[in-house]
Amino acid sequence: MKRLFIAATLALVSLPAIAGEASTFAFGEPAPAAKATRTVEVVLKDIAFEPKNLQVKAGETVRFVLVNEGKLPHEFNLGDKAMHAEHQKEMVAMQGKMFAASMNHEGMDHGQMMGHDGGHGHGGGNTVLVMPGQRAELTWTFRKSAPIEFACNVPGHYQAGMVGALTIE
Repeated sequence: MKRLFIAATLALVSLPAIAGEASTFAFGEPAPAAKATRTVEVVLKDIAFEPKNLQVKAGETVRFVLVNEGKLPHEFNLGDKAMHAEHQKEMVAMQGKMFAASMNHEGMDHGQMMGHDGGHGHGGGNTVLVMPGQRAELTWTFRKSAPIEFACNVPGHYQAGMVGALTIE
């Protein structure tokens, strides 16, 4: 039952921010799938991405089709090392809240998990959480060259090597 609660909670976390405000980052911003000029499939395995590295061109809009073939929930998050480190802290804090709620048998709604400002990284449009056996998509327009990575920030996954370089040419 506890696993089901955590899985359901993680599924809620993957919902985009209701406000619909997408963030713009130095390296680009979310885009509608219809604007994509290329589709790239990325397989999420337990503690690995396939392919391990990605190349895109500045100005290109890429639709990432994410397939979780693992037994664990995984995230596909675009950002630089500092963004990933910050998001990992937020994920650990959120995991603690979920654990406390499950121990108290309290229900937590999406707003409580997200914090009052909706900000734990999932609302920026640069992250999608994919449950085991599921598929998801993220479409992104890359603006300029920047040292970024695609990573899974589920606690412990980045540290175990679930990260890859994304080169913007």
